[in-house]
Amino acid sequence: MSERKKYRLNPETLVYEIEKVSASSRVFRAAAFIAASVLLSFIFLWLLNSVLGVELPKTMVLRKINERWQSRAQLMDRRLLSYESELDGLGARDNIIYRNIFGLNEITPSVRNSGMPLDEAFASIPEWSALRRTATDLGRVEMKAYVQSKSFDDVFKLSSRAGDMASCIPAVIPIAPDPRVYKLTSRFGYRSDPINGSSRFHSGLDFACKPGNPVYATGDGIVELVQFDLFGYGNQIVIDHGFGYKTRYAHLKTVFVAEGMKLKRGECIGETGNSGRTTGPHLHYEVYYRNVAVNPMDYLDIDEPMDEYRSMTEKAASESKNLIVRPHQRVKIQ
Repeated sequence: MSERKKYRLNPETLVYEIEKVSASSRVFRAAAFIAASVLLSFIFLWLLNSVLGVELPKTMVLRKINERWQSRAQLMDRRLLSYESELDGLGARDNIIYRNIFGLNEITPSVRNSGMPLDEAFASIPEWSALRRTATDLGRVEMKAYVQSKSFDDVFKLSSRAGDMASCIPAVIPIAPDPRVYKLTSRFGYRSDPINGSSRFHSGLDFACKPGNPVYATGDGIVELVQFDLFGYGNQIVIDHGFGYKTRYAHLKTVFVAEGMKLKRGECIGETGNSGRTTGPHLHYEVYYRNVAVNPMDYLDIDEPMDEYRSMTEKAASESKNLIVRPHQRVKIQ
């Protein structure tokens, strides 16, 4: 196919002559045409997108991809909320039932809800981002699961000793239950202070008796404290029975145990006396549950038969592996 030629009238000769176009002129015209086409295309796309609201194909594809990911993120958020709700239920039962049964302190909400530190990959994401919120929720759920797992480990360890719990609870009177030996002079609660007469809370029981009367551990446990003082409780022993229970034996004359010693219920630990802040010889006895003073009368049987009590103390003395000398063990309870 031959190239189409353009003719131009020559005004001097009045003859049509073939028009000669230079190569540079052709290039310029082509470039101008292309530029105009591109400009018109941009104007057309702008009118479609901004004025008429028609999405570009690429924008439409990206929007659909984004919607799919948003849907997946929302599904993950709903699942996280469901898992967190289940963990909250476990945590409530754990505090109210499981940990309470074995005398463990409750785990505070601030610990359970503290959350895991954000991974570096999410730290740079803006806080308003849905992905950042999902990552934060995930960290909180992870921490709750971790804390709950550790709590169940503690409960499991104590539950394996559940058979020992009955012997650890301070359930007997700390001296021989013989009315001829002692007199219960002060009970748990508010009373008039015997020294200055002011109203004061009395956190235990007072058993008035002669100095040198044997004092017995009211439950299995480990000696946590042995203290000799001229004031306050005087010579005292604190036993940690586990499962949240502790007992205190104060105003003693003699102490037969040392800190760290393992004891059995009914094992003799000292003798009554008149040491510390007191108006006369007696034993001051306290029971603590989860570090709160409770009424010892709720645990002990003050009218326990003497033969049962005597059998308990004799068995404890025969099974004791402690080497501290206890002269009272040679004296039988009458």
